[in-house]
Amino acid sequence: MRNVWIITRRELAAYFSTPVAFVFIAIFVAMTGALTFYIGRFFERDQATLDTFFAYHPFLYLALVPAVSMRLWAEERKTGTIEQLLTLPITTTEAVLGKFIAAWLFCGIALALTVTMWITVNVLGDPDNGAIMVGYIGSFLMAGAFLAIGICMSALTRNQIIAFIAGAVVCFLFTMSGLDLVLNIFRGWAPSALIETIASFSFLSRFQSLTRGVVEVRDIIFLVSVTAFWLFATVIFVDARKAA
Repeated sequence: MRNVWIITRRELAAYFSTPVAFVFIAIFVAMTGALTFYIGRFFERDQATLDTFFAYHPFLYLALVPAVSMRLWAEERKTGTIEQLLTLPITTTEAVLGKFIAAWLFCGIALALTVTMWITVNVLGDPDNGAIMVGYIGSFLMAGAFLAIGICMSALTRNQIIAFIAGAVVCFLFTMSGLDLVLNIFRGWAPSALIETIASFSFLSRFQSLTRGVVEVRDIIFLVSVTAFWLFATVIFVDARKAA
């Protein structure tokens, strides 16, 4: 864990070494507020809940999380520092975990700064704080899954723009897979088992149950498994690059 923590500190410091990190956080906090209060019509609903607040998180993550992850490996490959990193006395798994944890902590900081929304809804009414807490935990886990996908895409290319687009596309497919618009494409010819499998990969359906305060182990396992799978894939791709 010592090596993982060293990489984590290095990457986290790199985020805050430029104004980009503060711009990202400002955009995320501003967008969550704008979408909740104006698009989601928070005051007109006259309900002491943060349902509309959490409803937009998957779509915000689609645009912002790939922007956080795109540089993690692509920049290393472009500048040639990946060879130096991989010759250090650390394993590929430690390097991947260190970069992932740093990016996840960064997203966690941005998410934590939206706690004013939680305070606001408590001032205005009597919300179910347990459900809100579960929603925050679910959002943090979903951000981790998005990041793992983005990091894997970043490991495949040295171009940050390509890494961003690829990460956003894959995350979009996972997010939308449970919608009828997507499933109707398969309903005419595919067996029901395949359709149910495709629907089960949807981030939206998994996250929606958590935002309602319903903690189902299968939803937690799904988000953790997706994160673990894509991090494992990243290790394989980086090792292949190292062998080459």
